[in-house]
Amino acid sequence: MEIGLIGLGKMGHQLALNLLDKGHKVTGYDVMEPAREAALGAGIEVAESVEGLVSGFTERRVIWMMVPAGEPLETLLHELLGLLDEGDIMIDGGNSNYKDSIHHAELAAEKGLYFMDLGTSGGTSGAREGACMMIGGNEEAFRYIEPVIEEICVQDGYLYTGKSGSGHFLKMVHNGVEYGMMQAMGEGFELVEKSGFDYDNAEVAKVWNNGSVIRSWLMELAEQAFQKDGHLDEMTGMMQSSGEGQWTVETGLELKVPTPVISMSLMMRYRSLQEDTYAGKVVSALRNEFGGHGVIKK
Repeated sequence: MEIGLIGLGKMGHQLALNLLDKGHKVTGYDVMEPAREAALGAGIEVAESVEGLVSGFTERRVIWMMVPAGEPLETLLHELLGLLDEGDIMIDGGNSNYKDSIHHAELAAEKGLYFMDLGTSGGTSGAREGACMMIGGNEEAFRYIEPVIEEICVQDGYLYTGKSGSGHFLKMVHNGVEYGMMQAMGEGFELVEKSGFDYDNAEVAKVWNNGSVIRSWLMELAEQAFQKDGHLDEMTGMMQSSGEGQWTVETGLELKVPTPVISMSLMMRYRSLQEDTYAGKVVSALRNEFGGHGVIKK
């Protein structure tokens, strides 16, 4: 299938390589010249503009957007609405607010286009080797792109979630759960660190990840992080927030669903920006391991 991929950052670049491995024709574009040059160096065909990317198709256009939510996505979306033809498909693979995705689908439908909201999990390694995806939007459009989705995801790693907004809603809740899990791990390792016992944190994470109730990919990532820096001395505990945790808490309030663990983990993210904590270091290390998110060094 021909796919235009806009946004060649950490996730988009790896996703393009995954698609190429599966035999698809991928043309990429990014507003940042270094990202375009890196893609060219990796063997990805790159257009010089959005218009140039769109005009290069010989079949039904599938435009996959991996750009930040908010103004960058809004600007790109409105540009595409003026360039695409009836029946073409836009995929938003970023972390957009599901309410925005519902609105974007309505704008696309007015032009006879399809807008798919696709929540992506698995970090950069997942984008490259097999991701987990949650996809909302028109079912006919989904069936058209499903063979591609199936190829680039892990086994049983994708779900068509139904009407527009449902994919990004599910990814939002997923990220809220992720907040709570990472915060619990951070607090646990802070207790281990301050216990007075001579623990090797990497070995603790390793044993917890082999046969224990709390084994997980996050625990595997914790082991990797501790192997690099046994006590995380080289980083601060400041934790940034992508917005999805906040949206999850806000949605819980709207739906009158109590989310105390997710809410408190969000509050701890905000707290970390005011005072360094060891739990914050662990969460920061985990985010760096799975998503390549930057850490703030001392």
